[in-house]
Amino acid sequence: MTQVTRIGHITPSSNTALEPLTYAMNEGFGRSVAHHFARTLVTHLALNNSSEAQFQLEPMLAAARLLADAPLDAIVWNGTSASWRGIHNDLALCEAITKETGLPASTSTLAFYKSFREFGLKRIGLALPYTADISSQIAVEYARHGFAITDVASLGLVANRDIGAAEPDAIRGVLRRAAVSKPDAIAVVCTNFNATDLIVEMEEELGVTIVDSIAVTFWEACRIAGLEVVIEGWGRLLAGKA
Repeated sequence: MTQVTRIGHITPSSNTALEPLTYAMNEGFGRSVAHHFARTLVTHLALNNSSEAQFQLEPMLAAARLLADAPLDAIVWNGTSASWRGIHNDLALCEAITKETGLPASTSTLAFYKSFREFGLKRIGLALPYTADISSQIAVEYARHGFAITDVASLGLVANRDIGAAEPDAIRGVLRRAAVSKPDAIAVVCTNFNATDLIVEMEEELGVTIVDSIAVTFWEACRIAGLEVVIEGWGRLLAGKA
């Protein structure tokens, strides 16, 4: 019987993109890798108290505990909130998850920073669904960690349902605007914003590596579970050529 590597994902409750796309990217592993999801309340993204309340430690940890009832090899927070809230929040979450479950843990934002450093990507364009204030805060946080932000393009959306419903042409538009200054990479920051299906097309058009939240979280989740990730058809990062 084939041994199965099992990865748990804490997922925003209103997200419709990351689960099917994670399954699609996983096809390269066949049935040897399985992904399991627990949801935590996230409906809107803003720089205010009601949005901040969605990302407190205990609800995330409760989701991790439920996931860990299954025999898992790793857990990730498949969400990008630390990209504007600060990476210390994700580091504390990962420490708490590992203490509670004994499992290695990571997050989407940690995955971005790891991929940038591993592939020498220093000049970053941001392609975002968010409002201008969150977008500016993401640029501040990235710069704090040593990444030079070249262009910031955003759609001004608040409701996560609206983000999940963004049309492909709108996503192509923010990618093009984020590529104006020819950065080393474009970061698509949001795990409900389906640039994932457009990575290959837009990398070819723009000549720029696209590090998409859903893809980079998949990359990181597999790696902390002990897997090597070289998968064609989803862009340079997953192919190991970023």
